[in-house]
Amino acid sequence: MVTISLRVDDRDNKLIRDYAKLKNTSVSDLMRNAIIEKIEDEIDLETFDRAIADTKKTYSLDEVKKELGL
Repeated sequence: MVTISLRVDDRDNKLIRDYAKLKNTSVSDLMRNAIIEKIEDEIDLETFDRAIADTKKTYSLDEVKKELGL
């Protein structure tokens, strides 16, 4: 396992440590999970944007209901 260093000021240090304590987790786990979640969110957004760009026609909810006879 490797170590990644992060420099923060005293205020951010207190905020991060207090939040980790509140969530009953370590600072390391908190930071790791936050970073991985951020990366996953960005990948999801990029995938969504590509899917929308590839869509030739979209339908409104009313159009879908009408087509389905609802």
